[in-house]
Amino acid sequence: MLPFRMARPRLGRVSISTPRIRAQKSYSTKSPSSNRMRSIATAGAISAPGLWWLISARDDVPSLEEPPVDHPGIEPGLSQERVTELISQEAYSFPVSNIPGVNRYDGTRLASNNPCEDQFTHGKLPSPFNDGQHWMAWAVFDGHSGWQTADLLKRQLLPFVRRSLGLIESSPKKDSVSEELVQRAIMQGFVNLDDSIFKTALDAAQGNKPFHEKVKAFLPVYAGSCALLSLYDPGTSTVHVACTGDSRAVLGQQTPDGKWEAIPLSVDQTGSNKEEILRLQAEHPGEPEMVKGGRVLGMMVSRAFGDGPWKWPLDFQQEIKKRFSGPSLLTPRYPVRTPPYLTAEPVVTSTKINPGRPSFLIMATDGMWDMLTSQQAVNLVGKWIESESAETRPASTVKPAYEPFDFGQFWKGVSWRFVESRSTVQDENAAVHLVRNSLGGDHHELVAGRLAFSAPHSRRVRDDMTVQVVFFNTPRLKSR
Repeated sequence: MLPFRMARPRLGRVSISTPRIRAQKSYSTKSPSSNRMRSIATAGAISAPGLWWLISARDDVPSLEEPPVDHPGIEPGLSQERVTELISQEAYSFPVSNIPGVNRYDGTRLASNNPCEDQFTHGKLPSPFNDGQHWMAWAVFDGHSGWQTADLLKRQLLPFVRRSLGLIESSPKKDSVSEELVQRAIMQGFVNLDDSIFKTALDAAQGNKPFHEKVKAFLPVYAGSCALLSLYDPGTSTVHVACTGDSRAVLGQQTPDGKWEAIPLSVDQTGSNKEEILRLQAEHPGEPEMVKGGRVLGMMVSRAFGDGPWKWPLDFQQEIKKRFSGPSLLTPRYPVRTPPYLTAEPVVTSTKINPGRPSFLIMATDGMWDMLTSQQAVNLVGKWIESESAETRPASTVKPAYEPFDFGQFWKGVSWRFVESRSTVQDENAAVHLVRNSLGGDHHELVAGRLAFSAPHSRRVRDDMTVQVVFFNTPRLKSR
């Protein structure tokens, strides 16, 4: 055991204070001279660590070149090509051929935090009713106070929900499984996972695991995350949407006159939601300061995973803070009396997809919804569908004319949020299309200016954005 310093190698009587070994400059292929043989013999008496630094000829010292004197530290600006590269670097698109009703889905993520606190998942899964069919799932997770909770949800939420759905009693006809039973099972899956996150941390605290493993078990409790999950059952053409927090799902459906209607499939659960305020007041009577300024004891969302300070009793929080460097207590700034104040239980909706009308599902974290309304997002995707494909659309030679821009113009009437006159269609991926337009559309200086910031300064001009777009009954997209 070497608590403070490394032990010196045991060298016997060999001294290395004045080493005799010298670097040989001979490159002859002839037999080594007797002197060199003596040097090699001496080297054999020295331990390997000692030999390395005596005979190594490598020079790994970094070479420092003089930086340019003009504009030190400033990189070239963001070209239009570089902007497209940045907003597309995490994009994905999948055609779907074996799930009836689904044609394709697109997605992307644009980080602001470092590391990014948003996560996502997507794909097909065996039907929870074990009937030989497949469902599809898409989900976005918006973390806060760290990435750890969202990262755990990415890996664990779908298995927990599927296990809960699998407990629904089987029946001769799958169609007889009511939407209410499915919704309750999804809710229970969410709650079970949040309970498991807290139980894992508590078990670790009381167990015999190494201290660093105990600390890691607490990280998903110290941080928090919203969750938005959509499950599509092709057997009933139903999409079940479960929302915990303020990520949002909206269905765009084409009307007979060709326009696109925005149908909300979730409601933002925040301290500004009147229904959520009434629920909290009923659960915590006599606490008028609990919801203030659109926040629940300082927290924007009213439902979330993790977030121990809003769920643990104060005395337990004090113990965790001492033993495991837990988060700061909400008191005395906020009046914490009867936790838990937040819940991971989602609100679940079930919506039939009309096979006779083209439609699409937009799911996104609040980084995008801060810039776009639901109807604006639906209109943008509708416009994207109706446009020519990126392969055949001719490049525009007319560029919009904007005055030289800086953020001071936001104080002079220029909108921070999406503006229809700045909208553009130039991306093959529908999710990237939404991200571009939420950042400024065809106003290159505005988009590039927002992207020029890196963490932590970028949080002043944009949040993490994660977007997924799922297309139902829209066969024309197969050619894109």
